[in-house]
Amino acid sequence: MIPYLVITDLMMPHMDGTELCRQLKTDERTSHIPVIMLTARASLDDKVKGLETGADDYVSKPFNMKELLARSRNLIEQRRKLRERFSREITLEPRDIVITSLDERFLQRAITITEKHIGEEDFSVNRFCEEMNMSRSTLFRKLYALTGQSSMEFVNTIRLKRAATLLRQNFGNVTIVALEVGFTNPSHFAKIFKKQFGIEPREYVKS
Repeated sequence: MIPYLVITDLMMPHMDGTELCRQLKTDERTSHIPVIMLTARASLDDKVKGLETGADDYVSKPFNMKELLARSRNLIEQRRKLRERFSREITLEPRDIVITSLDERFLQRAITITEKHIGEEDFSVNRFCEEMNMSRSTLFRKLYALTGQSSMEFVNTIRLKRAATLLRQNFGNVTIVALEVGFTNPSHFAKIFKKQFGIEPREYVKS
């Protein structure tokens, strides 16, 4: 199971905290995990060096446990807010996400792959995993950590966003739009469309 947070000492046998942090932050599967670095080196240069490895926070030893817990909670809360932002941006305008980090590049790749297969009813989670080059469980954990959505929910969000755009552009009636984004059952399409946007597709067109 991928952790919510990693707390590591700078000085450790076999692999020091700097190398551990580097490996976590450069691996697409774990780059979203916040890291707190513990160290007895308290100079400004040491702190800067620790942060430059990709660590999200730097705590000097000896440390107060209450402070460490507070910093841990803050980092987890920051990731929760980031997840909400990613989820909101994907829902509103997936192509407008600015690529500024490994996590955002991962999301953009997931969006691009989904859009490539958007009209294919049989585009499954297994095929999604194959094209993302990730196991089913790893893809789920990564998407859920960043967006709060499962792999299939993520795919459907992109499909529904495209459907809403097509409806606004008068591409065709609801059935035609549903087929265009990979839904062969118009009733099912209408149901999840309403769940996503709070309004039936036909009413969406009128509004």
